[in-house]
Amino acid sequence: MIAFALQAANLPFTVALGIMCAIALMEALGALFGASISSAVDTLMPDADLDIDIDVDGPDIDAPDLDGIGGFHGLLDWLCIGRVPVLILLVMFLFAFGISGLLIQSTVFGLSGWLLPGFLASAPALAVSLPAVHFAGRGFEKVFPKDETYVVSEASFIGEVATVTLGTAETGQPAQAKLKDRHDRTHYVQVEPDEPGERFETGSQVLLVRRDRAVFKVIAATGALVSEDW
Repeated sequence: MIAFALQAANLPFTVALGIMCAIALMEALGALFGASISSAVDTLMPDADLDIDIDVDGPDIDAPDLDGIGGFHGLLDWLCIGRVPVLILLVMFLFAFGISGLLIQSTVFGLSGWLLPGFLASAPALAVSLPAVHFAGRGFEKVFPKDETYVVSEASFIGEVATVTLGTAETGQPAQAKLKDRHDRTHYVQVEPDEPGERFETGSQVLLVRRDRAVFKVIAATGALVSEDW
C-alpha cells in the first residue's frame, strides 16, 4: 500500500495527506503549550465580509460590475469559510482530496493495470473534495459558537424583503433600502422597480427578485411576505 501511495502519479494525493498529518501534529503540539494554530490562521485571514454598499443616486455615477466579487463571495459562503475555522476546512479538504485521489487511482489500476497521470486524477478528486468540504463545514458549523465572522453572498439576498429607507425607487433612479440576512445582520442595498412605471417611496416594503450589477430589482412585497421587523 505504501509503495502504491508513493508512485509518482499518486504524489499529489500522498503529499496532501502528509500535509494534513503535519497540520494535525502541529495543532496537537500547540495544544500542549497552550497555543492554537487554528486561531492563529483565522487571525491572519483577511476579513471575508465583502458586502459593499454603493451610492448610485447621482446621475453621473456608474456602478461597478460586482458580479465577479459576488461569485467569489458566494463560493466562500458555500465552503463555510468564516463560519468554521479555516484550518479545519483545510484539513477536511486535504483529507478528502488525498483519499478520493488514491481511491480513484486504485480503481483505475484495478481495471486497467495502469495509473492516471496525477494532474488527470486530480480533477475528479477536486470535484469530490469541494462538496465534501461544504457538507463537512455545514456539520461543524452546528457545533461551533456563533460568534464567527459570517460570510454572506449578495446573491442570497434574492427573495428577501427590504424596506426603502432613503429616496423613491423609480426606473433608472435607485433608492436605498435595508434588509436583514439569515444571520439577522442589517445590510443596505440599492433597489429599483423591476417593472417600468412602478415607484416605491420611503417606507415601502419590496421583494428583491434579481440583481442587475450593483442594483437589485424589486417588486411590491405583499401579504405574508411583508416583514414586521422594521
